[in-house]
Amino acid sequence: MLTEKEKAFLQYWAASRNRQKKLLYQLGVGLPFGLLLGAVILTNFFSGWYKRAEMIANSQFNPVVLYIAVLCIAVFIAIFSKKFQWDQQEMRYRELLHKQQQGEKNKQEPTSDHDQKPQN
Repeated sequence: MLTEKEKAFLQYWAASRNRQKKLLYQLGVGLPFGLLLGAVILTNFFSGWYKRAEMIANSQFNPVVLYIAVLCIAVFIAIFSKKFQWDQQEMRYRELLHKQQQGEKNKQEPTSDHDQKPQN
C-alpha cells in the first residue's frame, strides 16, 4: 500500500517526467549551479593565493581559454547533475509503480486455501 506522499509523487512525476527529460530544460534549470561552480573556479584563480602559479599564468596565459573552460565545466555540471536527478526520480517512480501494482495484485487474489470450507 502506498502512502499519500508516494501517491502524490506518482502523480507529479507522471505529469512532469517528459518535460524534465528535455535537454534545454535540464540546461536551464541546472545552469545556475554550474555557473556558481565556475565562479568559484574563477575566484580561486584570480585570488592570487599561489604566487608561483600566478607568475607562470601571467607570463603564458590566455584568459579566453580559461573562460571557455569554465563555461564548458558549467554546462557539463548543469546537464550532468539534472540528468542524474532525472534518473533518480525515474527509478523511484518505477519502483513505486511496481509496488502499487503488487499491492493491487495482492488485493485481487482470492483468499488462501485454509480459509475455504473443507471438502468431504
